[in-house]
Amino acid sequence: MTRTFGALLLAIAATGSAQAAEPMPGAMTDHDHAACAAPAAVPADLAGWSAAHRPLKAAIKASGAAKALLEQGVAADAALAPTPKVTYVIEPGKPGGSVSFGGLFAFDVAAAGRYRVAQSGRSWVDVIVEGKAVPSVAHGHGPDCSGIAKMVEYDLPAGRHLLQIAANGEQVLTVMVAPVR
Repeated sequence: MTRTFGALLLAIAATGSAQAAEPMPGAMTDHDHAACAAPAAVPADLAGWSAAHRPLKAAIKASGAAKALLEQGVAADAALAPTPKVTYVIEPGKPGGSVSFGGLFAFDVAAAGRYRVAQSGRSWVDVIVEGKAVPSVAHGHGPDCSGIAKMVEYDLPAGRHLLQIAANGEQVLTVMVAPVR
């Protein structure tokens, strides 16, 4: 390896590390919380985010996910499990370490279409259909001061599906699945 090429690799690695530590564009930082006088309005298809949240305990295995059923359009304050206790259906793209949290949830889709997973954190989310991860079609963040840090959209068939949460930094995560309108 030439000296110039090695220096270039180090510069790329340093840049990537610095970017990974930066907050997602538009995401709230601790400083931003002080600037929020009141919760922000959310899009109509996420109206359930502003209503009372339901407590829900994440499953640690797919066989228990039916007991961790997310209702469409209803935000759940999900109690996650330590990552080492979770048996994921597929390896998450960002599995997290021994001090992160995750879990599994079931949710039903009555009609095929585009659905959004909104969450209060920046955890890794996978939607599993028939044992395979569905590729996301869009992602972003919620309105400032809404409490929604990350949103991911998927085109889904009708049926019962599995939501995998991985690499969350806190044990509680607010999460909601809703159709995109």
